[in-house]
Amino acid sequence: MLLALSFPKFGHPAPGWIALAPLIIALGARDPRTGGALRGRSAFLLGIITGSIYFGGTLYWLAGTMRTFGGLPMAAAAGVCALLVLFLSLYIGLFAWLVARAFRRFGPAATWLAPCLWVACEYLRSWLGGGFPWVLLGYTQATVLPIAQLASAGVYLLSFIVALVSAAGAWTTLARRPSRWLVSAGVVLFVIGLGAWGTLRIRDGRLACDGAPLRVGLVQGNIAQEDKWNQALALPILNRYLDLSRRALAAGAEVVIWPESSTPFFLEENPSLAAEIRRLALQSRTPFLVGSDQIERGDPDRFFNAAFLVGPDGQTSAVYRKMHLVPFGEYVPMRKLLPFVGTLVEGVSDFSPGLEPVLIPVGSHKLSVAICYEVVYPWLIRSFAAGGSELLITITNDAWYGTTSAAFQHWEQASLRAIEQGRYLVRSANTGISGIVDPYGQVIVSTRLFETAMVTGDVRWNTAKTLYATIGDLIAWISLAVMAVVAFAGVRLRRVTN
Repeated sequence: MLLALSFPKFGHPAPGWIALAPLIIALGARDPRTGGALRGRSAFLLGIITGSIYFGGTLYWLAGTMRTFGGLPMAAAAGVCALLVLFLSLYIGLFAWLVARAFRRFGPAATWLAPCLWVACEYLRSWLGGGFPWVLLGYTQATVLPIAQLASAGVYLLSFIVALVSAAGAWTTLARRPSRWLVSAGVVLFVIGLGAWGTLRIRDGRLACDGAPLRVGLVQGNIAQEDKWNQALALPILNRYLDLSRRALAAGAEVVIWPESSTPFFLEENPSLAAEIRRLALQSRTPFLVGSDQIERGDPDRFFNAAFLVGPDGQTSAVYRKMHLVPFGEYVPMRKLLPFVGTLVEGVSDFSPGLEPVLIPVGSHKLSVAICYEVVYPWLIRSFAAGGSELLITITNDAWYGTTSAAFQHWEQASLRAIEQGRYLVRSANTGISGIVDPYGQVIVSTRLFETAMVTGDVRWNTAKTLYATIGDLIAWISLAVMAVVAFAGVRLRRVTN
């Protein structure tokens, strides 16, 4: 429950620091039936229970989304949501099994292996089966900016430090040494020191001052999900976005950014309506970044969730196709096993993933676009920056999620990418939250949910490299190595002995 209460909108960052302590203590305590450390099966079950509450409390909104927009009966929607929660809980079960195994081999000292084992399981969850790196432990501190600066070495380091405090709390309970309080106090002082370093990093502020300035305009059309593809409303929706764009141009916007799938038509398939966007870009001599779907004709046709740059000449000068698709939103995994959820995918076909991390040229500079939940993949955003992106853009449509926790979780997770890459991050969302985050995670401007809005703000093109840009997910790989030692070293030793 502490894990679930560490995330928005109902939670607070504070519980995240001690959220793992009860589980670690339970895993390290004596099994009342055997008198020894908790056995693997019992530990795994304990992890499954923990994960079910953790993910059930943070991803509860999936059931309502599938019922409202997927057309599923509530029982079926709840069943699909429960299956996903159970699947994600397997990673917490693996963590618990590994920690219990470490306790059996190393005694209370195994407490200090728990942060590495947690990060390793998070990393596996981020990759296996397409990956779902949502609500990682490090994200609990996204708004605690002095601590969040650790994300400049990656979110997995942030997860490690937060888990380390839980390990220290567990150590004071499990260890019987007189020095246990002193060791735990040392960990707390270490974290305070990291917070002091983070404060100094923010005050330094050089990342927010370097680079050529750019004024961006964000338009938040606030179109209800049930109206987005209503062809009778296509022209009114387009006119709303054009009116908001004119306001942004009047406020000095040098680039205007529309949300994901903002056009109620396929940009390349409806030239008469698209001409209105092209005309405004040409008249204002301003590039427009527009979220719209794309069709690649063939046998069969392929559909892409894309972002188009309509240049100052009114022509399409670049297209980025979304690479990481949303399961049950843009495609149905294991469709043959789950045929009853096929209605969750809008349109006549599943979307196809893009294959290239295409950068968008704006004058002599380049920006990158992450569409929707792509922004929670740290290594994807890192690949954009490594390729030369000087500004991070993310466009999304969170209308699916109403006023649930999803939109708030999505916003905070996106903001951490700015710290990781040392770049400004600009977010345009159909129903909010839209806004601008500086390279230190500070929110420059943001909108409220479900309001029609236009905001402008000043950002800078930036080419600096953070530690994460240099080392990537090294912290996670070290953690995986620790996991391998815990999982397999004893097995090999027994085989040699036998």
